[in-house]
Amino acid sequence: QVQLVESGGGSVQPGGSLRLSCTASGFTLDNYDIGWFRRAPGRERGGVSCINSVDGSTYYADSVKGRFTISRDNAKNTVYLQINSLKPEDTAVYYCATDPKQGTCFTMHPQDYEFWGQGTQVTVSS
Repeated sequence: QVQLVESGGGSVQPGGSLRLSCTASGFTLDNYDIGWFRRAPGRERGGVSCINSVDGSTYYADSVKGRFTISRDNAKNTVYLQINSLKPEDTAVYYCATDPKQGTCFTMHPQDYEFWGQGTQVTVSS
């Protein structure tokens, strides 16, 4: 059974950092694209970052480039999202997701992903 579990969220002040984790079970995550998404209050879920299963290429939304870094630890079957220089507008529930199809990183459309974690809350405020 495919399962994704996020952790690492919390409350931080602007400028702070967090490292989110997405741990997979039921499949080997390096065979799949893994995406991070977020849903801010009153907004739809949107793509933040993705790591490609074929060659490990990484993708970022323009709003997080230079501040967020996605990485993968195959030994731990875990994908990380390092988030730095946090801003209040980064406040959201963060989700990781995957799908058996390849190429989902190119668009990071939530509707292309079948399996989702439960989410982890990130709150940025002073």
